[in-house]
Amino acid sequence: MKGKTFGRPMGRVEDAALLTGRARFVDDIDAPGMLHAAFVRSSHAHARILAIDTSMAAAAPGVRAVLTLDELRPLLKETELVTALPAPNIKLNLHRPILATGEVLHVGEPIAMVLADDRYLAEDAAAMVFVDYDALPVVADCETALEPGSPVAHSWADHNLVTELSLGYGDVDAVFANAPHVYRERLSQHRGGSHSMEGRGVVAQYDPLSDLLTMWSSTQTPMAARQFLCDLLGRSPDQVRVITPDVGGGFGPKLVFYPEEAAVSAAALMLKRPVKWIEDRREHFTSTTQERDQIWEVEIAVDNDARILGVRGSVLHDHGAYSARGTNVPYGSIAAMPLAYVIPAYRMDARCVTTNKVPVTPVRGAGQPQGVFAMERLMDRVARELNLDRAEVRRRNLVPAERMPYATPLVTRGGMQVVLDSGDYPRCQAMALEAVGWNGFAERRAAARKQGKRLGLGLANSVEGTGRGPYEQVRVQIGTDGKVHVYTGAAAMGQGLHTMLAQVVAEQLGGDLDNVAIIAGDTAQVSLGFGGFNSRQAVMAGSSAHKAALRVRGQLLAVAAAALKVPQDDLRIEGREVVASSGARADFAKLARASGGVAGFYLPAGTPGIEATENVLIDLMAYANACAAVEVEVDEETGAVTLRNIVFVHDCGTVINPQMVEGQVLGGIAHGIGNALYERMGFDDNAQPVTTNLAEYLLVTATEMPPVTLLHVESPSPLNELGLKGCGEAGVLPIPAAIASAIDDALSDYGVHIDRVPVSPVELLAKIEAARNAQQTPVLAEEGAPA
Repeated sequence: MKGKTFGRPMGRVEDAALLTGRARFVDDIDAPGMLHAAFVRSSHAHARILAIDTSMAAAAPGVRAVLTLDELRPLLKETELVTALPAPNIKLNLHRPILATGEVLHVGEPIAMVLADDRYLAEDAAAMVFVDYDALPVVADCETALEPGSPVAHSWADHNLVTELSLGYGDVDAVFANAPHVYRERLSQHRGGSHSMEGRGVVAQYDPLSDLLTMWSSTQTPMAARQFLCDLLGRSPDQVRVITPDVGGGFGPKLVFYPEEAAVSAAALMLKRPVKWIEDRREHFTSTTQERDQIWEVEIAVDNDARILGVRGSVLHDHGAYSARGTNVPYGSIAAMPLAYVIPAYRMDARCVTTNKVPVTPVRGAGQPQGVFAMERLMDRVARELNLDRAEVRRRNLVPAERMPYATPLVTRGGMQVVLDSGDYPRCQAMALEAVGWNGFAERRAAARKQGKRLGLGLANSVEGTGRGPYEQVRVQIGTDGKVHVYTGAAAMGQGLHTMLAQVVAEQLGGDLDNVAIIAGDTAQVSLGFGGFNSRQAVMAGSSAHKAALRVRGQLLAVAAAALKVPQDDLRIEGREVVASSGARADFAKLARASGGVAGFYLPAGTPGIEATENVLIDLMAYANACAAVEVEVDEETGAVTLRNIVFVHDCGTVINPQMVEGQVLGGIAHGIGNALYERMGFDDNAQPVTTNLAEYLLVTATEMPPVTLLHVESPSPLNELGLKGCGEAGVLPIPAAIASAIDDALSDYGVHIDRVPVSPVELLAKIEAARNAQQTPVLAEEGAPA
């Protein structure tokens, strides 16, 4: 589907401003009289607040106010953030307070806010606030939290079980009762964060003349943020404006509405002065939402040919202290697990457990990488037990291309049937195997072993639900300046949203990207929208932009036909003009002015203006797929794992910009490598965080990235006119599973099996030494038998 701009590797329209320092992030926003906020945060994982003494802080130099929830109450209609998505069977409603009062539930929870002339003074004064705590028993582990006699994470609760989820179909128990082979795995996937380059941040300003509260936030969901502010502050939507400036990465946690956004906005209203708060990195570790800590008990039933008969099991999910987004992470995990394969019977149960840790919400992948990891570990187990090639076991079970669209018995959390809309999963795997040299690897591994090197090759498939609906509003307008203006509630966060929308719109309106101006994430410009998450914006905003651009194209040609006095089919759009076959032409600016009409005269095209607003409705999700093949080298003396090569085959439907798709997939791969080998958010037995800086919490860097070969398959989705699927999270899904498979392969003679991620060199070395010891220990003869 290559056109003038669509389907081509156009340069990103965002980059000039970013590279020359002209971009505007939230911390770049300034205003006369601005105050700077610093938050007093809990040093306890669980404690009762007996008293808060702010007197010393209030008297500190440059301090203008010290606010607790009591001071903010007169401005608030609600004091809790009710932000969780709807979910059935909720047993504990765990809403976050704007500022903690009475009880703190995790280290880093905000208690009070200091406002001063600069951040340094605010930080100094925050250290002067005295909070009298009475320490309470702590819940630090989601597994022991359900044991009888366990402490409770919330003092008012009788237990720690937030909810129970179940997803499945078929007669699972009968399948397992009669299956020739059943294999079980216990898997652990540890907690990590998002760690975007830019942390969270918010600036709020109140204009008494217009009675307008404006909040600039590094949020992924500006429309939702406006509604939350309206609900909390008792203001109508026309009295609140939320703007998303340039954002230095989102990765999921920035889709959440936070206490700091509410507190800073309320303070701006109270003091009638602009207020700014910018998150520091330690705050990111202790107050920005995280993901994972899941324990899986799973089993697979297969026949003698390794064809899957059924999968079942349970997941224990650490929910954290509060419900900031609900239960979509564990639901995403158990929903993603079976998607790549034909599985006749499936049942997975999940229990969400509250602990005294940072709340859990989506981080890139939103639970799906965990489900993929569990499924792929089971596939490797089947191959090992039946002495079959790992790729062959997968090939026999992948959903075949001829069965697309493949309707599964599963439903999404919104009640829509899961239908795999298009794709050729076996072809993607075959491409990955060929590119990585799968068939000749055994010889290469054996040769390396003679040189003292342990090489391993791993494989994993994934299917990702993308493009979550139901819509994203886009308005396209040709202004009297001749520019094509595009307005949307979609949120840019570094992924190239402006370029994507410009390419879609310019394809219909002249092909000049420089003539397309994108305004995204400003609630004053559109009335509806959801924002950026779940790899949805190309599918949803792109579809609306395409339809709106087609309507504007028709209007533009109608006005031009009247102005040039020629039939519409005699016209073409070139750059910023409409041109007739005779050579007569009219530019966009002239036509836009003409479309407004003159009082007392007929409109040239029957309707005023050249603009259209679209909310294209798409209920079903578009399912992208990928196959990753990874080569590793394992140092058996240190437990270190070095990545040598990655081949990644990906299908996200029709590609708008191949260059940007590659960037998104590579970013996801890097995130997946971090999940597999580096990123571990540590807590001790008292739920105190022990990795609160980037020296203790490891992120993958350029030196850890191996050569990566990216291959693309395009199977257009039938669910939208452009055939799009999402790609922003694709890279992360199969990578941890493929790396685990490769480590197993490198250490296959030891029988080492990876059952938890991230893979620690210390833990891997312990597995290697245990395997060595087991091989060296003689088996004692049975009594009465010859030795």
